[in-house]
Amino acid sequence: MSHCFPAPAKLNLFLHVVGRRADGYHLLQSIFRLIDRADLVHLDLRDDGVIARQGDVPGVPEAQDIAVRAAHLLKSFAPPGAGVTLRLDKFLPMGGGLGGGSSDAATVLLALNRLWQVNLSRPELQTLALQLGADVPVFIFGQTAFAEGVGEILHPVDAAPAWYVVLTPPVQVPTASIFTAPELTRDTPALKIAPFSAGMGRNDLQQVVMVRHPEVASHINWLGQFGEARMTGSGACVFAAFESESAAQAVLQRLPGSMQGFVAQGLDRHPLYDFCAG
Repeated sequence: MSHCFPAPAKLNLFLHVVGRRADGYHLLQSIFRLIDRADLVHLDLRDDGVIARQGDVPGVPEAQDIAVRAAHLLKSFAPPGAGVTLRLDKFLPMGGGLGGGSSDAATVLLALNRLWQVNLSRPELQTLALQLGADVPVFIFGQTAFAEGVGEILHPVDAAPAWYVVLTPPVQVPTASIFTAPELTRDTPALKIAPFSAGMGRNDLQQVVMVRHPEVASHINWLGQFGEARMTGSGACVFAAFESESAAQAVLQRLPGSMQGFVAQGLDRHPLYDFCAG
């Protein structure tokens, strides 16, 4: 039987680098907000125990595909013979800071948790997801979150309804190169959990990326005419928040022909939130 599920993008409403662990991992604080722009994950269940990917993902061999790895990871908890063929429709840019690959993996975990009748709880699934990458657990968490640690310590927070103009510069920003940049500051004072307000914080990675990738800087400068423009994650995508869809669409309609982007609504919960309990 074939199934199709969304894998929504995320925005980092702010992202602070507050320190660095002895093992080299950076300590972060951020607000993650899901939006209704998404990849689509197609799952065809099979009973021969095989996990396979149908179709290509440019630059990502099947063995390295985080969505395929997620299925293999969950299979050890599934009944004998559980298998699946995966196919991804990619609408989120790779290397854009929208969490596309991590979200794909989380959707695979959430969907197969139900379809294979594994029935792991949300905390159990988040722990499993962390083996795939620091951003995967937040999609399992499934709601607006204040994140700490390397991004795996999550607390629910409220964010006002918002529509976002998201611009997609034509570059891929290698995350590792930004986090290892000597000019990156790593001493932003840590915040206590507090109600989130628009305009709170900043993205500590943004200045480094703007210097190294002028295309990102030009997109931030253009969008900044209409609101507070920020980069999400380690880039390259940038966004600004608006109170209504019409206001966001009005800005998008003024986008120069040399730039691309879209309008998306903030989500309070992941579309598959109810696929696990706890």
